Amino acid sequence: MRIPGSLLLLVVSAAACSRPAQSGTDAPANAPALPPDYTTARTGDVHDFDYFAGGWTTVQRRLKARGVGSAEWEEFPATLCMTPYLGGMATVDELYFPTKGWAGLTLRAFDLSRKQWSIYWVSSETGLLGTPVVGGFEGDRGEFYGPDEDGGRPVAVRYRWTKLDADHARWEQAFSYDGRAWETNWTADFTRADPATVCEAGRPKRQ
Repeated sequence: MRIPGSLLLLVVSAAACSRPAQSGTDAPANAPALPPDYTTARTGDVHDFDYFAGGWTTVQRRLKARGVGSAEWEEFPATLCMTPYLGGMATVDELYFPTKGWAGLTLRAFDLSRKQWSIYWVSSETGLLGTPVVGGFEGDRGEFYGPDEDGGRPVAVRYRWTKLDADHARWEQAFSYDGRAWETNWTADFTRADPATVCEAGRPKRQ
């Protein structure tokens, strides 16, 4: 999505205000425990997401019901277009789900002092800026953690990014409800596409 500079500044400012203070193991409110690998101290590099600029087609898989032990998944397509700003220190992408009739926006901002990414999500269904997950990449794998709520239940959140090769990537989202185990509830497999074909003015073309 191509965002005017003033609007991008407002989005980044709102994100900065919503970012929680971090001590390395920030727990979701009222959560009894955290998974052993949960950390908000993981760091990365300002160029971690450079490879993700441009257009992508994706196959999305999502659990139909979270936190109840379900093994029933739904699969649907999406198109993503990503634009970097400030030399890659901030990135904005829009993810469009043509069969669902809605879209989402991801804002990533790199804290130069902490050497850490904060990743925020906004859904067109709510318009709300979510609590960020934070972290970075080690080699071709990135992990990002943060607190959230799911249906009023406090959860720990984990994003995993894997750079498979120059033209393919994978994202996974998992929640922990009990502080012991992770449940992966959403995955996306990305294939690089020609931005001239799938993007228009930096946004996914609507079908």
